Amino acid sequence: MDGDLLLKNFFAEVSEVERDNQVLRILSCFKLNPFEYLNLPFDASPEDVKKQYRKLSLMVHPDKCKHPQAKEAFGALAKAQQLLLDQQERDYIISQVNAAKDELRAKRKKQLKKDTASKIKSLVDEGKYEQQYEQSEEFQQELKMKVREILTEQEWRRRKMQMRISEEEGRLKKDEEETKEMWKRKREHEEQWEGTREQRVSSWRDFMKGGKKAKKGEIRPPKLKTEDPNKSYVQRPVKRG
Repeated sequence: MDGDLLLKNFFAEVSEVERDNQVLRILSCFKLNPFEYLNLPFDASPEDVKKQYRKLSLMVHPDKCKHPQAKEAFGALAKAQQLLLDQQERDYIISQVNAAKDELRAKRKKQLKKDTASKIKSLVDEGKYEQQYEQSEEFQQELKMKVREILTEQEWRRRKMQMRISEEEGRLKKDEEETKEMWKRKREHEEQWEGTREQRVSSWRDFMKGGKKAKKGEIRPPKLKTEDPNKSYVQRPVKRG
């Protein structure tokens, strides 16, 4: 009997309770850590990722699991596998894991300074004492929580940066629209000014020829010519004492 058939027979025997529990476990995982979804250690290889995904996805597959959120859990597993098989995404997560390890190691180093017996044992064992500690369940749990903390902080920074970028893009777009509107109004004004050019030129010519023309029906008084002393209607200047 080949491996695939054995695997299928095994999952045929898995109870609905176990399937439901697996769905609940997956949905309760920390969203930024794909290793948690697949229930794998941080040093798992790509082959380990594929094998574990196949195993868990069969358990929570919507066609085999009756849990109402089986489809959601199945999708979360698929996304986790995709992230861990993407070299860039995987490198990013591993870099955060290493940062978490460095913080925990620095913290433990400070603790060992206060504990003379542990410090001496660490020196005598030439690092084996620390290696054993990092393989312990206590350290792995601390590492898991520290990775959560660092990934959360990085995601928050990313979102804030994205928000600032969005705000800046919005501001630039608004400035661009205002500039376009300003040039549009300027062009309309220039077109309107050019459209009245002939009228303005004609008015200026009329003005230069005879000044302002009398309106139709308007009666103007005769002009007085004080230079001509023989005209009786000429108003003479009045001397004032």
